[in-house]
Amino acid sequence: MEKENLKDIKDTKEIKEKDLKNFTRNVKFEKVDKEFDQKLIEVTRVTRVTEGGKRLRFRACVVAGNRNGKIGVGIAKSGDVSVAVDKAFAQAKKNIIDVSFSSYTIPCEVTEKYKAAKVMLKPATEGTNIVAGGATRSVLELAGVKNVVAKLVGTTKNKITNVHATLNALKKLKEFEEIKNAKFHKKA
Repeated sequence: MEKENLKDIKDTKEIKEKDLKNFTRNVKFEKVDKEFDQKLIEVTRVTRVTEGGKRLRFRACVVAGNRNGKIGVGIAKSGDVSVAVDKAFAQAKKNIIDVSFSSYTIPCEVTEKYKAAKVMLKPATEGTNIVAGGATRSVLELAGVKNVVAKLVGTTKNKITNVHATLNALKKLKEFEEIKNAKFHKKA
């Protein structure tokens, strides 16, 4: 009797292995969008107190960029960490902005404040690389800036506000380039 049960178990294992092989052959995997790289800045556990108890969710902050002048940030919540990261990446792709900089550095010094965070970006000579820390470094890397010196002025440790301050500073650079081009074309 035991031999028959063992034989049945072996047969089911063989069937499962065959089905698994057929399943992997027949599944068409979605093409992953490799246009943008992503970096996870922060994952936090968020709880909401309700009548029935506490509701636990996760908030993810993701920065997406193509390392060639396009950068975006997304923040999303979900009950699962991986779902929150995927939702944040999708939101970051929707919020893409263009960043203007020369071949190796930013055109001018810029200081930008966002809520409690204040960031200062300075152009650097070729070969300096990115001198920045934390979330600011991630944003500048994914934007494609090669040489820059960045300093967080202030005492906030909130990564999300630091990311937004850096993003606003990069937007300011684009406005500077547009004004510079308008003045140049006006003189000519």
